[in-house]
Amino acid sequence: MVLNLFIFFPFLFIFVSLWLKMGPSDTIADLTMPTVAPHSPAHRILGEVFGYSSFRPGQEEVIAHILDGTSVLAVMPTGSGKSLCYQIPALIRAGLSVVVSPLVALMEDQVAALKLDGVAAETINSSRDRESNVATWRRVQAGAVRLLYISPERLMTERMLAALQRLGLVQIAIDEAHCISRWGPSFRPDYEALSGLAELFPGVPLSAFTATADEATRLDISAKLFDGRGRTIVTGFDRPNIRLAVETRRDGNRQLVDFVRARPGEAGIVYCLSRKKTEAAADLLAGNGFRALPYHAGLDSAERAANQDIFMTEPGVVMVATIAFGMGIDKPDVRYVFHANLPANMEAYYQELGRAGRDGEPADAFMLYGLGDIRQRRIFIEEDATRDGDGHKRREHKRLDALIAYCEAPQCRRRALLSYFGEESGPCGNCDICLDPPTMEDGAVHARNALGAIEQTGQRFGAVHVIDVLLGADTEKIRRLGHHRLPAHGLGRGETKDTWRSILRQLVAAGYLRLDIAGHGGLNLTGDGRSLLEDGGAFRFRRDPTRSKSAAPRAAPKWAAPPKADLSEADENLFAALKEMRLDFAQARGVPAYVIFSDRTLADMAANKPADEAEFAQVFGVGEAKLRDFARPFLFMIAQSTG
Repeated sequence: MVLNLFIFFPFLFIFVSLWLKMGPSDTIADLTMPTVAPHSPAHRILGEVFGYSSFRPGQEEVIAHILDGTSVLAVMPTGSGKSLCYQIPALIRAGLSVVVSPLVALMEDQVAALKLDGVAAETINSSRDRESNVATWRRVQAGAVRLLYISPERLMTERMLAALQRLGLVQIAIDEAHCISRWGPSFRPDYEALSGLAELFPGVPLSAFTATADEATRLDISAKLFDGRGRTIVTGFDRPNIRLAVETRRDGNRQLVDFVRARPGEAGIVYCLSRKKTEAAADLLAGNGFRALPYHAGLDSAERAANQDIFMTEPGVVMVATIAFGMGIDKPDVRYVFHANLPANMEAYYQELGRAGRDGEPADAFMLYGLGDIRQRRIFIEEDATRDGDGHKRREHKRLDALIAYCEAPQCRRRALLSYFGEESGPCGNCDICLDPPTMEDGAVHARNALGAIEQTGQRFGAVHVIDVLLGADTEKIRRLGHHRLPAHGLGRGETKDTWRSILRQLVAAGYLRLDIAGHGGLNLTGDGRSLLEDGGAFRFRRDPTRSKSAAPRAAPKWAAPPKADLSEADENLFAALKEMRLDFAQARGVPAYVIFSDRTLADMAANKPADEAEFAQVFGVGEAKLRDFARPFLFMIAQSTG
């Protein structure tokens, strides 16, 4: 007995230590890795209904927890198949599963996709008339619906909650779960009411899904939904198919047009800071021959819906939008996201760039930014009176600091991005810095000259005037203020205006300068900046690459154009014909093209050329319902191309 205790206690100590390190909201999957059995109903449904042969990372663990009755928060990258994690349990367990989703368009698309897969799914939402919603509810009451998609506003009404309690639920799944957290980038008060679901539906497993949640946000979601007792599974944040790049804004209009021109016929999203900038950028692109549509909250709802429908269903459309567009947009073939302005913070940036390349094919995330962006974002934070005062503002300034540091990163951007979310990685080889490493230079003298000019002018002027002083400009303003007599006047004549703009921006990013957001954007020395000026020290800066402004059009950077799929010329022609047929089917049904078949499915058809239904059933993404509904016309098209 004593010997057995001596053997047992070391293992007990190890287990308790691991448990204490995990905390209540970390996943025990790290220890036990629960999965579904190879010949289980989950694997059968994966193949027969959805047409996939294997699960993606994290899916089995989440499904196993839900089937076990355990509440779970899943943080999985965009495009990693989060929806299957709750759809498969809904088809295994007899009864109704409720899916909470923030957007009508997303609900409609997911229900349309499920119906094409032969799944009894429905939605009740504000875009449908009362008769349609009543008819749907009757089907729910009759037990004819397995998955019901609903908004948080409609779910959390007293009447709907009482009705669902009478029915009994198999599970409740919450999509875009970061919306529940005040720490997250897209907090929605309507979502916060969902924190009462555990009490209203005791014993019903809650599952929550997001692609965007740092540790603080994850803990907040878990505390609100599960009282910290659920499991959290994080499969990683990396999207290696997306090439990351940041450029300083020199001629923003020209940079945008050149970027889009390098990607003819590709669908993309351009994010702008305001409604006015959105309209201007859409007009600019349209004037240069691109099919570009605006999307922002100031547009009539019918126009917004029409523009979104065009973007979702037609190829090669560029959506120019504020952040009002995007959450839950499930268009897999978006080939780029272009940020014309600095996003709000790292989480918002990650969420927005994640709308590119959901199909796993190469895509681009490209950002322009400058000092004006930083100032505007600081102002937004200070003016935000909707949250918990100074504590919220401090957190948001720190989050913005992290994004600015990412923009000024001297080494691999992906490492900086993933590090923010607590994930380590080596150099990615798929960002602008890895592909075109910057030159780092000793800038100690430049920094002290710039800091001296700012101090000597009273720390109340912005970058434009400070640079004029450094370059020894002879302007009316400089003479009126007597700044031509300052020791700093003309000290920077050896560098260009663009270089000084870059140095000032990097001094801000490194914490030596701050922007006076309460005033007119003046530059102030921080404590570190004063130490660098008075006591000396090292400062290295990255010299921005110089590009000829006369080049028209300028050649795209070498990271800009993603490689084509590995298909022969004949296969490419067949692939194009299959896409045309897919579009015809989609338009006839009023659904996005990817709901019929993904590009990957069509590429699989083009490469392998199935000759009969048995072979067609082996194509990636072809389940029993799609085999029944689409095999014949697609097989005929393939036979014609090979005959």
